[in-house]
Amino acid sequence: MRPDARLPRVGPRRSRRTRRQGGETLRRDQKAEVIAELEERLRSTNTVLAADFRGLSVKELSELRGELRNADAGLTVAKNTLARRAANSTGLDALLEFLNGPTGLVWVDGDPAVAAKALNEAAKRFEHLELKGGLLEGRTLSTAELQHLATLPSREQLLAQLAGGVAAPLRGLAGSLNNVITGLAQALNALHAQRAGEGG
Repeated sequence: MRPDARLPRVGPRRSRRTRRQGGETLRRDQKAEVIAELEERLRSTNTVLAADFRGLSVKELSELRGELRNADAGLTVAKNTLARRAANSTGLDALLEFLNGPTGLVWVDGDPAVAAKALNEAAKRFEHLELKGGLLEGRTLSTAELQHLATLPSREQLLAQLAGGVAAPLRGLAGSLNNVITGLAQALNALHAQRAGEGG
């Protein structure tokens, strides 16, 4: 009975050892894939924001991902060692200063101000979410600058304000031209009446 009782233990031990070896190989493959993905993202985006997500629950993290998705941005949580390798290989050494401690990278595909606002608003709700900074068009953003970026109007709002600012002078010009035309018509009518009277 004893040998038979030991048999189930031998099998799992070998299986665990095999899984550990396979896991190490798979982890190396996964690391290469993660680095390649990070490199691709770093090359394809002009704005990357960084934050410490340590302490966020799964629910909070899922909620944050949804809010960033609505802001045309995405979130990647990767090991700093892998992120550093990707930053080095793409020449974005300025990103390295933010890769200390648990770091999440926010890739901005749309308006940086909208994404920064979504991240900043989330940081106000989630006490464990800490903003670090990031890169904007290759320029380093401090935490304070990232927070300031979140207060700026969106690109659409700026365009609307610009359109309104341009339209106001045009409306004023149109009104002035109408007044000139009206005044000219009145003057011509008065001149016509005067001549008609003199002719009579």
